[in-house]
Order: sequence, then C-alpha cells, then structure tokens
Amino acid sequence: MKLGIVGLPNVGKSTLFNALTRLSAEVANFPFTTIEPNVGIVPLEDERLLELAKLIPHEKLTFTTVEFVDIAGLVKGASKGEGLGNKFLSHIRELDGIAHVVRCFEDENVIHVSGSVDPLRDVETIDLELALSDLEYVEKALIKVEKALKGGEKKAAAEKQLLDRLKEALSSGKAVRSLSFDEQEKEHLKNHFLLTSKPVLYVANVGEKVSPKIEELKKKAAAEKAAVVEIYTRMECELNEFSGEEAAEFRKELGITETSLKKLVQAAHKLLGLITFFTVKEPEIRAWSVPLNTRAPEAAGKIHTDMQRGFIAAETINCGELKKIGSWQEAKHKGSLKLEGKDYIVKDGDVIQFRFAV
Repeated sequence: MKLGIVGLPNVGKSTLFNALTRLSAEVANFPFTTIEPNVGIVPLEDERLLELAKLIPHEKLTFTTVEFVDIAGLVKGASKGEGLGNKFLSHIRELDGIAHVVRCFEDENVIHVSGSVDPLRDVETIDLELALSDLEYVEKALIKVEKALKGGEKKAAAEKQLLDRLKEALSSGKAVRSLSFDEQEKEHLKNHFLLTSKPVLYVANVGEKVSPKIEELKKKAAAEKAAVVEIYTRMECELNEFSGEEAAEFRKELGITETSLKKLVQAAHKLLGLITFFTVKEPEIRAWSVPLNTRAPEAAGKIHTDMQRGFIAAETINCGELKKIGSWQEAKHKGSLKLEGKDYIVKDGDVIQFRFAV
C-alpha cells in the first residue's frame, strides 16, 4: 500500500522524502505517466519484532514496510492544469492515502509560494484543488451513468444516486471521506478513485521557529479525526548523515527520545488501516502487514498463495504473552498456542505459524 507525499511547492516534501529514504529504504522510479515520482520503501521499526528476536534464534530479521511516493508540488489551479496539475493529481488517484506536508516554520530565507506562512490556508488550497478535481470526475461519471439509465441498465440507478450525493457534497466543499456510506454505496465507491476519499495524515514541517498558526492545523485535524505528526525535516535529513550512535547522542542532547520519522512511518501504517502479525519460522523472524479484519487464510496468502490455497489452521499467540513465556517451544509445551480456523480474524501483534497442505 502506498502513501503519497503531497503539498504546495517548497514546503519540504523532497526534504522529507530524502530523510525517509535514508532509513535503509529502497528508492526507485515508479512509473505513473510521463512524470515519474520516486517511491521510497521504508521499514517500520517495530519494538515487538526486536523483542521476539531476543527470544528466538534467527539469521534474518525482516520488518514490514510503508511505501512513500514523492509527488511534485501542487499549486492553486492544479485542477485546471496549472503547474502540470492534472498529471500530478492523476498520480494521487493511484495511491491509498495522503501524507500532506504543511509548512509550519518561519524563515525569511525560505520563500513561501503564497508569500507568508499560513498552514490552514495552505491546506485549504490543496483541499480545494482535490475537491474540484473530484467534482469534475463525478460530473463526467454522471453523464455516463445517465446514458446507461436511458439504455435500461437498472443497476445504474443506485450508482447515479451515489454520484448525485457526491456531487452535492463536493460542490459544498466537503471531502468524500467526511461522508458515511452503507455497504452498497461502498461497493460502488470502489469503482471511483476519488482524491478526497483517501485518508489524510498531516505532516507539520517545523523548524527552529515554529509558526504559532500550527495550532489552527491541529484543530482542523482534530475535527477530522486525523493525525498530525510534527517533523523538523531539515534536521532529520542532516542527522541521517551521522552514524546511528552520533545521531542518537545528538537527539539526546535535544531531549528527543524517538525520531519523528519513525513516528511518521508508524502513523502512516495506522492511517492505511494496517495491522502487523509475525512469523517465527527459522531462519527468519518476519513482520507482515495486512488490512484490519483480515482472515487467517488471506494472511497466509500474504506469505505465499499456496499457503492460502491449502490452508488448514493457524497456531497463534500474542507477542506479549510469548515474551512472558520465553520461547515458541515453551509456549507449545504449556498449551498456550491457540489453533484457529478459516474464520479467525488476525489481530495486531499475533505471532502465527500456518498449517497448510497442497
């Protein structure tokens, strides 16, 4: 699953991407259209996996990952093609979520595209362009569905009802993600890649002089039940030039206990509705990401399609309980492993061994 880094020009998107991709990330060109954004595949450092590594002999430790896609800066009028906006907006349609970078620092040496630092105004500028692009898309979709209705397609009636509702919301400035949908509407919505339907994480790019207007951004995010992660992107980029020990010592001097980049990756993982389960089959201890409410066979299929096809059962234990017991073998000896069937919903923190036959 992929998260797009978006925002106005010169707010720190590229600096953030550079900082993220130095976290042992794989970087590659990801072809959408003629403009090719970069993708950074960033490991999600999970303390639970590190704890399992202390208990179980292994040769390899593999974290789960989050993919960040660096989208070129959007500008006012992007929905009408300003600044190659249509191409950049099409990139966002292919993604699962949005990391919206917002400038929240004062620095007279760094020019702002709008002439002043105002996080809420900047967010509203991007929101408007995304909504206008969605509105144009919905209006075109309505033309098609109305033709289908005239042609006698009965299923088109439900889709038209949904599109009418979307048009009304977008015309009044509401994001699609702010609406509630029944199960039938959700199925129809899957056919449309609407920009404002995607979950958003606000990345507040702060500096030595933090703008007091950051509080307005936090209030907006709270109203939307969205998260805000504050990152001093320039400092994080500079710290990545140091060794791990040197960077840790510098953070300690600043009173920083955890890197803001790690917080961002964790928040992004949560934003995408993902949970983590672990497998401990030697020689590897590995973390896997699956969507919330994934059943055991589908989780097995994440590892290999044969495991899903031939799924028999899943032996599971919570990683916290396994830590208390001390080893997988001891947990098995004590009867602490639960044998779960095809309807079992995988939980965050499960340690699983799958039984299958093909």
